[in-house]
Order: sequence, then structure tokens, then C-alpha cells
Amino acid sequence: MTRILCVAEKPSIAKAVAGHLSGGRYQTNNTRDMYIKNYSFDYDFGPPWGHSSVTMTAVKGHLTAVEFPADFKQWEYPPPDRLFDAPVMTDNKHIAKNIEDQARRSSVLVIWTDCDREGEHIGSEIREAAKKGNGQIQVKRARFSNVERAHILSAARRLVALDDRQVDAVSARIELDLRIGYAFTRFLTLNLRPLGGPMSQLTLSYDRYFRVKNFVPEAFWGIKVIHERDGIKVPFNWARHRLFDRMSVVILYERCLAARTAKVTKVQEKPTKKWKPLPLTTVELQKMATRFLRMTGQQAMTVAEKLYNKGFISYPRTETDRFDKGMNLRALVQKQTPDARWGAFAQNLVDGAFQQPRQGRHDDKAHPPIHPITYAAPQALADENERRLYELVTRRFLACCSEDAKGAATDVGIAYGDETFTAHGVIVLERNYLDVYPYENWTGTAELPRFTVGERFEPSEAMLTEGKTGPPGYLTEADLIALMDANGIGTDATMAEHIEKIQERQYARTVERGSAGGGGNGGDDDAEPPAARGGRGGRGEGAAVAGATRGGRGGRGGGRGGGGVREFIPTSLGVALIEGFDRMQFETSLGKPFLRKEMELKMKAICEGRTTKQVVLRESVGECCGRA
Repeated sequence: MTRILCVAEKPSIAKAVAGHLSGGRYQTNNTRDMYIKNYSFDYDFGPPWGHSSVTMTAVKGHLTAVEFPADFKQWEYPPPDRLFDAPVMTDNKHIAKNIEDQARRSSVLVIWTDCDREGEHIGSEIREAAKKGNGQIQVKRARFSNVERAHILSAARRLVALDDRQVDAVSARIELDLRIGYAFTRFLTLNLRPLGGPMSQLTLSYDRYFRVKNFVPEAFWGIKVIHERDGIKVPFNWARHRLFDRMSVVILYERCLAARTAKVTKVQEKPTKKWKPLPLTTVELQKMATRFLRMTGQQAMTVAEKLYNKGFISYPRTETDRFDKGMNLRALVQKQTPDARWGAFAQNLVDGAFQQPRQGRHDDKAHPPIHPITYAAPQALADENERRLYELVTRRFLACCSEDAKGAATDVGIAYGDETFTAHGVIVLERNYLDVYPYENWTGTAELPRFTVGERFEPSEAMLTEGKTGPPGYLTEADLIALMDANGIGTDATMAEHIEKIQERQYARTVERGSAGGGGNGGDDDAEPPAARGGRGGRGEGAAVAGATRGGRGGRGGGRGGGGVREFIPTSLGVALIEGFDRMQFETSLGKPFLRKEMELKMKAICEGRTTKQVVLRESVGECCGRA
């Protein structure tokens, strides 16, 4: 009988996989580590090994840590530039000894680590530990995205080889992080010590902070027309929107008043729709959790990991926003019918309303989008955050499997004097996915009364409006995650860690929007005071950035989580560091996101076979030595 050693990335996964493969009939043996168990059972893997004797065990993340020798760890000597070509050594952890011992009695190693770059590298560490015990051991890896029984049994029959390109990419990143991080930290500590201590990596850029701080408001003027018909007040917006020359606007406004009547030039009615959301990715999960559940990105990932380990949701680290057409999504929807909150909606999908989810443009070829694997009743989840995040994942999945919301849109254009104005109205006819997805709304605008092309009317009101431009608000965590994603800072799985790190090191802090220490108006850049009265009875809107983007729109919902929106504000230490970097006048600024983005692109190139680990190490170290 073939002896097979299976190794998972964490103890909880090892226990779950052992339970599924053994049908719950396994023997448990302790190891030197109190959290690591060896589970023994028999399982039929099919050809070529057939019925086999299996030992299932685990590691706790990485088995090894890359370090400098002791004589390179002093702060004062050697100088930072020596670290770029200093020798490095690998430190084995004691958990590797258990794998080495079990490998001596096994002929096959099956790796059950997470199916991402980091998991592939951990798999290579497990492989190296096993080969120390048995140099001839055959190595395979299982590809899986959740711990549901049928999925695990299928993965056990479809074993593949480790992807050494991904291994090399992570290995290169680890070594570069060590060399550059040590050198950079030592450089800052020795040269900028008065600013408050060491720093190994700064992931925020402060462009938006300086935009807010240095913002100079400008006055602008505009024209707005309102006409009341059938008890409905219809606002018509000026095609020019606004001008920064008051006299020009006054002249145009007076011409409108002189014309007395407006002529309807366009009436367009057409069906419209609000697209249902794309399948859920890691980045989108973190953004939604920060907006609607008032969790940090790091908290959301921790909770998602727990739900995954318990078998309730699929693997939570994925860039994929499209489901494979072979997945039986209807069966997953069927599992949600018992719920009192969304069960009726799920049943309606099962009964014929099911629609195939939209196909996004991203597919990491490793994991499907995040989705519920099985139904979790509220009482099955003791932790409140687990219940809330599971609800978000489930509602998002059901919304993906529903129809787009449908409505009817009306656009009316008028000519008033020499100026053009437009009004827009929407009626929601079918809510569809919105019935199960409270994280979005489609209020649009009210239904417009009937207008006819060519008709003339005298507007009820004509307004000369006045306002000042305002600075953007600061970044919320959801905005920051989106900018990090756009600028290639970190991976979908590490962005939350980077955000946590800059707060731990006091480069930035979070405050309630609108509280003391905040900046910007938190709303539309074109916020306007009440209109002035006038006219014929008339009355005259680096990495990443530490200030906000779309102001108040970030709250598309105050959401269901309660609490205020929190914004990132740079600290004095963070601002001083950025200003110091800019004064160094390097060709590539250390305060911008370009270096980290370049690093991520190089890792991707290694994975795709367009370059090698050795080339990336040589080029990256050469660039840093040139700067040093």
C-alpha cells in the first residue's frame, strides 16, 4: 500500500481535509508543536496510487525565514549599501522536523496549501523539508478554493505540480524586501533619527494631503432654471455648468430673462437599467466591508479567513470577477433558501428567475470569485462580525445571480435665451437584484411631467447661483484600497496589512469625517450656498494617497454598519518623511507608488515566464545601489 504524506498550510485546513478524505474516521497523533496534529487514515486516490495509507499534517505559514548573518545586523556597521550584496541564510523552523520525519516513511507528498503565490512558496518550503527526509519522494499539489467535501474529494483526484515560477517570484520578493528593507531602515534611522525612528516601507503618498492643505478656493457662478408643472418642480441644469467670470454669467443670465420664454428642443424617453454587481473579489470585499460594515480591511480579511476555514465561504483571496461557466451556481443558490432574510429571493431564483452572473475582465486562474459554499444560519456563527460578513458575501452572490434593475429614463432639453438647459428623470420599474442588495440604491430622480418638442413656457424660476470650489475630502479606507489597487501597491491579500502598518508606525491616523483634524468638505467639490434672488420674481455644486477622492459619495450608504465614515490623515512624522524624500531628488521619488508598482510588475513577469528570479534580483539591487 502506498504511503502518502499530505501537508496543509494551517492546522484547521489539515483537520477539515482529513475529515473529508477519511469520512471522519482518522487517528490523531500529537507532534512537538501543540497546535500541529498528525491524522492517519486510508484513502483511495485513484490511479496511479489507488488505496493508500495517508498521514495528514500541517505547517503554520512559512517554514523558513531569510536573515542576514549576525555580523550584518549592527546598526552602525556595515553601512547600508553593503547590505545589497551581503550573504543571506535560511532559518528552518522546528515544524519542518515533523515533515522530514514523516517523509522518511512516505513515497508521495501532496501539498494542500492555499492556491496563491504565497501558498506556492510555502509549498516549496514543505517540499524542501520533505526531501531532507526522503530525496526520492514524489511531489504533487492539490488545487482547491474551499473546504466543502465534494470540492476536496475532487481536488484529491486532480493533483498537479507545484508552479516553480510563482515560487521564484515570492522568493525574489522576500530577498529584495530583506535587503532593501534593512538598508532603507538603517539609512533612515542613521540619517533622519530626529524624525522618530526606523521605517522599512512607506505605502502612502501624501499628494492629496498637500492638495487639501494648499487648496485655494475659486468663486464661480451659474444659472439654474426651475419650472413647475402638474405639481412637480423640474430643475433644469445649465449646459455650461459654471463659469469663473461673474460678469459673463450675469450677461448670459440677463439674456435668458429677456427672452421670457423657453422652448423645448428635445424630449427623449428610453428604457434604462442599473447593472447588477460583478462577482466579488478580495479588493471589493475589503472596500465594501469598510464602507458598510465599518470594519477595517484587515479585520474583514481575518473574519473572511475564519469563514473560509469553517467551510462557509470560498477562498477569500482572489482577483477573479467571473464565474467559470461549468460551476453549478443554481445549486449554491438553492442552499440559501432556508434563510428568513433572503430565502424567498433565493427560491424565486431557483424557480426560474436565475440569471448567469456578469463576466468581469479579471481571472487569476487559481480561484473563483468569493461566494457562499453552504448555508450558515445566524445561530451557527457566534461572532457578530462573521454573521455580518457572511451576509454581505451571500447577498452579493444572490445579486450577481439576479436580473439588472430596470427603469425608464426621460431627458428634456430647453433653449432659454441663447443658453441650453437639461432635465433628467428616472422611474424604477423593476428592482430585481436591488431587493436583496441593500448596499446600492437607485432612487434616480422623480418622474418628469410631460413636455412636447416645440412648446414654449415661461419658467417658474430663474436663478443666478454662486459658489466656491472646495478641496476634496481625505481618503476613506475603501478609497485608499481602490487607489492601492490602481497603483499596484501590494497584492489583493496584502493591501490591508500595508494600511495597518502605516498606522502602527504612526505615519497616518484615522479620524471621523468632519471631526477636528479632518480636512476638505467631505462632499461635492462644487458645493454651493443658497442661490441669490433676482430676476422676474426669480431667485437668484503612491503608492496611494492620504486624502480622499470623491468626497461624500464614499458613503453611498451610511450603510448598515452604523458609525461615522473614517478618513486617513497624515501625521507630522509622515509628512516630514515625504517632504524629506522629495528633497532627496532621486530620479524615482521614494514618496510615490512607482517603486512598489514596478516590483509587483516584476513578480508578475516571473510568474508568466517573461523574466527570471536572478534577473529581477540583479536589476533591483543594481538600481538601489545606484541610488545609494
